[in-house]
Amino acid sequence: VQLQASGGGLVQAGGFLRLSCVISGQTLRSYVVNWFRQAPGKEREFAAGIWRNSGYTSYEDSVKGRFTISRDNAKNTMYLQKNSLKPEDTAVYYCAADRNIIYSSMRHSRAYDYWGQGTPVTVSS
Repeated sequence: VQLQASGGGLVQAGGFLRLSCVISGQTLRSYVVNWFRQAPGKEREFAAGIWRNSGYTSYEDSVKGRFTISRDNAKNTMYLQKNSLKPEDTAVYYCAADRNIIYSSMRHSRAYDYWGQGTPVTVSS
């Protein structure tokens, strides 16, 4: 399984970006997929996740109402729409996927075996 993330860049505060992550080697539908992020000098943290059938989503508190995670199983692609961006959203964003996820471990990076290479997002004030 390979993940390829894209869509990062430089944006002003209040702006928006849409990140994409294409999965190859397997079909997406059986995987739980997440976005994690790592700011400079900080540990990697959970940002948003979506369950296999898109019926359940989860967000880190600071991004609720601003970020929307979605998936298109037919295209083997997941997305993260990021609106009202803030300077504190500056980070490298990683997509992650795994089939063997239970609800209680969904937000934990160690539960995921498959990772994209990261796409950097910089939000200027």
